[in-house]
Amino acid sequence: MRLSTRLSVSLVAGVAVVSLGLALYQAQAERRGLRRELERRGLVVAESLARSAAPLMEEHSTSGIERLVVQFQEHERLAGVAIYDIEEQPLATTAGLEKLGVAGTEALERALQSGGRSEAFFQSDTRTTHMVALPIVTENGRAGTLAVFQDAGYIDAQEISLWRRALAGVVVQTLMIVCATLLFLRWSLRRPLARLEKWLGDLRRGAVLEGPDLPEEADYAPLKREAARLATTLTAARAAAEEEARLRDAGESLWTEERLRAFIQTRLEGSRLFVVSNREPYEHSRRGNTVECSVPASGLVTALEPILRASDGTWIAQGTGNADRETVDEFGRVRVPPEHPQYSLRRVWLTPEEEKGFYFGFANEGLWPLCHIAHTRPIFRSQDWGFYGAVNQRFADAVLEEIAGERDPVVLVQDYHFALLPKLIKAARPDARVAIFWHIPWPNPEAFGICPWQAELLDGLLGADLVGFHVQAHCNNFLDTVDRLLESRIDRERFAVNRGGHFTYVRPFPISVPFGAEAARQAPAESGYLERTEMLRAAGVEAPMMGVGVDRIDYTKGIPERFRALETFFEKHASYVGQFTFVQIGAPSRTNIRRYHDLMEEVTEEAERINRRFRSNGWRPIVFLPRHHSHSQILPYYRAADLCLVTSLHDGMNLVAKEYVAANSDEQGVLILSRFAGASHELADALLVNPYDTEGLADAIHQALAMAPEERRARMARMRAYVREHNIYRWAGTLIAELAAIRVKAPDNGGHSQPLASELAPLAMGG
Repeated sequence: MRLSTRLSVSLVAGVAVVSLGLALYQAQAERRGLRRELERRGLVVAESLARSAAPLMEEHSTSGIERLVVQFQEHERLAGVAIYDIEEQPLATTAGLEKLGVAGTEALERALQSGGRSEAFFQSDTRTTHMVALPIVTENGRAGTLAVFQDAGYIDAQEISLWRRALAGVVVQTLMIVCATLLFLRWSLRRPLARLEKWLGDLRRGAVLEGPDLPEEADYAPLKREAARLATTLTAARAAAEEEARLRDAGESLWTEERLRAFIQTRLEGSRLFVVSNREPYEHSRRGNTVECSVPASGLVTALEPILRASDGTWIAQGTGNADRETVDEFGRVRVPPEHPQYSLRRVWLTPEEEKGFYFGFANEGLWPLCHIAHTRPIFRSQDWGFYGAVNQRFADAVLEEIAGERDPVVLVQDYHFALLPKLIKAARPDARVAIFWHIPWPNPEAFGICPWQAELLDGLLGADLVGFHVQAHCNNFLDTVDRLLESRIDRERFAVNRGGHFTYVRPFPISVPFGAEAARQAPAESGYLERTEMLRAAGVEAPMMGVGVDRIDYTKGIPERFRALETFFEKHASYVGQFTFVQIGAPSRTNIRRYHDLMEEVTEEAERINRRFRSNGWRPIVFLPRHHSHSQILPYYRAADLCLVTSLHDGMNLVAKEYVAANSDEQGVLILSRFAGASHELADALLVNPYDTEGLADAIHQALAMAPEERRARMARMRAYVREHNIYRWAGTLIAELAAIRVKAPDNGGHSQPLASELAPLAMGG
């Protein structure tokens, strides 16, 4: 059936039902009105006759009563009048009352027996009749009964006439509405549908990236939103397929999201993956009357989402959005991503006291400064330690609920927030393969020995089958710490710890950033200068050269040291005053911790002090942007900057260095990188610096700005080739491959765990 036919039938049916309903209501209302008017008129006539008949009844004047009855016989719509004495015997009646039939007789008998006022409608043989009966009262009391009969047939006739008019109106209205609607739809939909048809054709041919050009009305908004998602998904899939085809043709083994997905499905062999992190990959927040879903800026989401999608896994994290509770089921679960759900997000709720003690307290005032040698004293409180243990147990309970009934589950725990979690999971499910990736450095044994609960932390970590760090030096420090503090056997050849018959393997997995087909779709190189001019002009600065730094405001990032080096640079090389501006993007972090609050003030004051010293009309040396920026907002700064400063005092990896390299498609940028950041072990073509050496860092800035274009391009090309080959998907694939290769002994049939001795199976992994 054609759309127009279906629409016409629907409109006809809808209009007909509504019109008939209205006609029915109108008919019933008019019928009730006519009946009330008839009843009122009958009562008036009956009361008038009763008053006239009363003195005649008192005088027993039979002839007078008959004359009175005959007088009203020709009254309009009056079917008859009858007067009865107290014995219910007729004294006078009009002619024709015998035609009222049985129904009229019964109604009259009921009225006479009641002795009071009585009304009734009844159906005679030929018509509908209304009767009203009143007692005739004299000075001596009730003397008889008066009955007045009225013809009600005209009410039925008027109702039939009303229905005829209503049906005719229904037909006319239906035809008019259907014709008008079809004409309007034909006029209003033809152009949007033609645009949508053209857009779909262009999308099929790969010619568009954005949504279709549809009207701005709210009714089209869902269609435009879904069309934009379709375009994004199809474009990404086409780019991934083209990249895979190109790589196969070139014989390369570059890791992509699609390759990672296929690899994981093969390696996990039906096992599901469960990821645990403090930060959730999707956050629901209420904006007015609507709930919006956002993705926190995190390389972790980029790395782990393909794995979870490929295995229909579960991500377990703390719920922090103000609308997170509204969007989950009774078990705290929600399917994500919202536009195309492929895995589950299980949210765990913490009280403000728990978050303060667990996250801000032990994790970030204790473990964070303990592991970063940045000369900030760690603070350890027994109350914070209690919250840390309680929250780790809370997450362990959530993990065990999620993996209940799963065969050979794979659990990947993230970071220093959950050092106790591996042992808690492994004790309950020895058949699970458990890994933890430590995203921050691991200090030497002497530094770690500061922690009052060092043994408990190490014991919890060694519950894992695999412990991952960014670089080999951190693996070495961890093994040395275990050797110094715990009774265990260290296997230096296999980099493993044997504690109580359970083997924990320690491996370096340098984390990275996405780099593949999306890099080829970046803005052309010639747009870099224009972007730089626009960005600096928006900040009120004009300068031909620009540097950039992107960091959380954290004392490990060396931002004050960076600013002092810039000050020294301008002192030593005055020719760059007015020519070079450094843009520092600084996201506020953990500002309710006093050390971070003081650092924000220090960074702001240093920027203002240096600007006061060197600024001139239309120029200042430092532009400080202390707010959160999305990755898409940061990318133009990466592309436009002549250099990027990464001056961490101590860092696990620092992905800003790799993000800058991946974004530098014109290969004209220079990376100045702290030798204390993990990225320095991989990006040898960066200018490696000691961030504590102010003079040396200032000289590196000058070297970067004065570097010949050929050397810039050669250095950046080598770094880009390395980051492209060792991207985030390779990191995830390598980590999961190592974990999947571990063989664990499951509980015996009696439900008791056998002695657990994890073994790392021979690993055959391409790429």
